[in-house]
Amino acid sequence: MIDLGISKLALIGAVALVVIGPEKLPRVARTVGTLLGKAQRYVADVKAEVNRSMELDELRKMKESVESAAKDVESSIQSGASDFEKSWQEATAGLEGSAEASSDNSDALNRIGTDLYPVYRHPKKNWRVKQGAMPQWYKARAGVRTRAQSGAARVARFRPRSNPTVR
Repeated sequence: MIDLGISKLALIGAVALVVIGPEKLPRVARTVGTLLGKAQRYVADVKAEVNRSMELDELRKMKESVESAAKDVESSIQSGASDFEKSWQEATAGLEGSAEASSDNSDALNRIGTDLYPVYRHPKKNWRVKQGAMPQWYKARAGVRTRAQSGAARVARFRPRSNPTVR
């Protein structure tokens, strides 16, 4: 890029002072500064957009690799499960008569299991009711508002009353 040192900046400033004049120089300098700031922000926005698009591409590639790995694992599990089912069928082929007894035992165990574990209930009865953290007596003493009032009602409440008997 352009190499601007202090001596070059001083030379540019002197030439600008002579050409533009001392009355218009501050306004021109402000305008040039704002334009340079806008240009820098534009360049930073373009860089950020390019970085975002590059990161998005990387995330897409990572997503595709994870999906392919998941498909590979799923296919290996499916093939392993089918091999296991075949070996299980072969091992239990001679036990057809005992399969009915084992199913009766599993039903009994299921019924016992439900009796052992009670149904979950929330510990608080009225958990939907909001519990105040500050006691009511403290709110009354400290002057904390417990009820909402409109602005007109508040003005009417605290407006000094005129006393017609006092002159």
